[in-house]
Amino acid sequence: MKAETRRGPADLAEVGRFVDLEIAPRANTFEREEWIPREVLSRVADLGLWAPFLPPEFDGEAMDMVTVGRVHEEIGRGCSGLRSLLTVHSMVSASVHRWGEPAQQEQWLRALARGEKLGAFCLTEPDHSGSDSTAEGTTAVRDQDGWILNGRKKWITGGQVADVFMVFATTGAGTSTFLVESDRPGVRVTPLPHVMGTTASMLAEIEFTDVRLEPTALLGPQGWAAGTVMTNALDLGRYSVACGSVGIIRAAIEACAAYTSVRSAGGVLLRDLPHVRQMMSGMVTARDAARLLCEKAGALKDAGDPATIMATWVAKYHASTSAVRIAGDAVQIHGANGFSPDYPVGRLYRDSKVTEVIEGSTQVQELTIAAEAYREVAQ
Repeated sequence: MKAETRRGPADLAEVGRFVDLEIAPRANTFEREEWIPREVLSRVADLGLWAPFLPPEFDGEAMDMVTVGRVHEEIGRGCSGLRSLLTVHSMVSASVHRWGEPAQQEQWLRALARGEKLGAFCLTEPDHSGSDSTAEGTTAVRDQDGWILNGRKKWITGGQVADVFMVFATTGAGTSTFLVESDRPGVRVTPLPHVMGTTASMLAEIEFTDVRLEPTALLGPQGWAAGTVMTNALDLGRYSVACGSVGIIRAAIEACAAYTSVRSAGGVLLRDLPHVRQMMSGMVTARDAARLLCEKAGALKDAGDPATIMATWVAKYHASTSAVRIAGDAVQIHGANGFSPDYPVGRLYRDSKVTEVIEGSTQVQELTIAAEAYREVAQ
């Protein structure tokens, strides 16, 4: 996918206009067709949004993480499927930048930053323990020429269009990470249609059958993935989902404000009903609180503070659970129209539920956050 030469980094106002004019009006169509057109992905590249946090030497913008979060919020306001593509692409790009050898960085980073190549994150196992990397599943066996990869991965965001897969596989030394081109012999991509939410994210199941990899396909030291590569990638993914959840809340507020300003009940505009005003107040408060938590997590990332890991857990927990509640309220406010494809709120509700499952489920987050609370008290 060839991107045009950019004139400079997109500011948030420019991203907002892009969402308002080219994404939000078509998001229901993207969901229905379960696809985002190539020209839209190219426009994301034109705006420099695929991996703007990469440094200029790799054609990035060196964008700070707080601003990256706001970009993902804006895109999430328009279409969670597109935001999901940004999420996994960012995870791959950041991992190659942090853990890649110079040759790997030269091979991939400029193309990833320009959107000429798209990346997908391959962790979840269909037949074992989901995203538990310690469970047996996909394997990589060393041979004299490099590695032989076998296994399956499921629920892979962007799997239908990705050019490179970042694959987690068990090796003799534990869990390792490999960069695998999607067009290699032995790689089979099967679309996963008719899912409940983020259908435009072009999910796929990826099967690897005796895929031969050069030694240079290994990303980071062998056996490092579970404690290092994966931790950092998932932290960035959680941050993106949290910020995207703020976008869902914003979209719900905008939809409800527009709808209640023209619809009436008993001769009274819905916007003037006390219980509608109460619901709208809760939406605004949830939006602002979630954004502040995301900004805190982003600022800690920019400062290189390890406290960002827990701050991101908290931000994702609050933002995703709030998005589900607010999107549900938005459907309620729209009444029967909330179930119609003529309005965005049904899609927002379906997409919001996905945010409670991916990058750490709500229940896993509750265990993690509570454990941190007990650790702090014990100090």
